[in-house]
Amino acid sequence: METIGAYEAKTHLPKLLERVIKGERITITKHGVPVAVLQPPVSLRKTEPSMVIAELRKFRDKHTLEGLSIRDMIEEGRR
Repeated sequence: METIGAYEAKTHLPKLLERVIKGERITITKHGVPVAVLQPPVSLRKTEPSMVIAELRKFRDKHTLEGLSIRDMIEEGRR
């Protein structure tokens, strides 16, 4: 991880952002004291569709809509 001063970071921010996009981490210091870290965001994991379907099926097995009809739910949603 590279360390860079705040003034230089301000001056060269677009170049630093390009480096961060490529995966680098850069520490920004002010008078030698670290104050910030530029790093790529943590990417969100995508869940496999088959895992989502399995979870929905488990949920559906435990929760039923007994006593409710589709028509009743539609009418409830209109209120």
